[in-house]
Amino acid sequence: MSLRQFEYALAVAEEGSVTAAAERLHVAQPSVSQQIRGLERELGVQLFARTPTGLVPTVAGRAFLREAQVAVSASRRARATARAHADELVGELVVAAQMGFGTRQLPGALDALRRRFPRLEVTVFEEPSSAELDRLCRRGVLDLALMAACEQSPGDAQHLGDEEFVVVLGAGHPQLTADRVELRALEGEPWVRFDRDSALDGVLLNVLRDNELTPATAARVSQTATAVRWAAHGLGVTLVPASAVPYGYEHLVRPVFPVVSQPVIAVVRPGPGPAETALLEFLRQESWRGSAVFSPVS
Repeated sequence: MSLRQFEYALAVAEEGSVTAAAERLHVAQPSVSQQIRGLERELGVQLFARTPTGLVPTVAGRAFLREAQVAVSASRRARATARAHADELVGELVVAAQMGFGTRQLPGALDALRRRFPRLEVTVFEEPSSAELDRLCRRGVLDLALMAACEQSPGDAQHLGDEEFVVVLGAGHPQLTADRVELRALEGEPWVRFDRDSALDGVLLNVLRDNELTPATAARVSQTATAVRWAAHGLGVTLVPASAVPYGYEHLVRPVFPVVSQPVIAVVRPGPGPAETALLEFLRQESWRGSAVFSPVS
């Protein structure tokens, strides 16, 4: 088996077809097909099943692809570190951000990183689940993860600052007259909540429990921007990090009392290279304020 075969298999899984994978990899289609067939023969299993919508990994294929991704990521990091000279760094950096946290700070840090290493390719994705982020960190898939601190946070996590949470109210809501909304004044309100395994929903449940409130769930969503927009339209109130509020909704946002905030940490892979070290430093230089004064993001 070779890393090239791993990369071909990952591309087929992502694109859903050999043709699209070949186009993305800039190789001939027969080459991709041959490599996949050879890989299946060597492994003794079928990696992909043909369906009306394209090729999808089998159960064995999904298990193999998880390990292949780890191997390919490690290989890219090794190449990037070996080819780092002075101000030049090439390769790929994989970053995950827990949904809703560091929304304002991460773009600025990534922009500074791009100026520092213009040839570095950075892949960023959002992940709502703390458990999944922890799993990805442990498996070495991620170079850096940005997340809310929790009881299971790694001992070597870097504390960056705190995100203050704000409540989003519908237009005309009576609590908009207040500079700061008392949480107990929201008794009986329906709530726009997040997926059950989301860190944001965990924060909301803890806050409501601490203030002796029982949430009536109006809806569950996966994205902070969706929660803000639905709350703004009157479906229910919601609680989100201040920096995650999109432009145009500031007038419907209020800080809460008691203050709700969450420490934000960065978890860096063991033996970090120059890219991870630089990004961590740029994140530290960003403004991490606990106040409810914020610059909403688009």
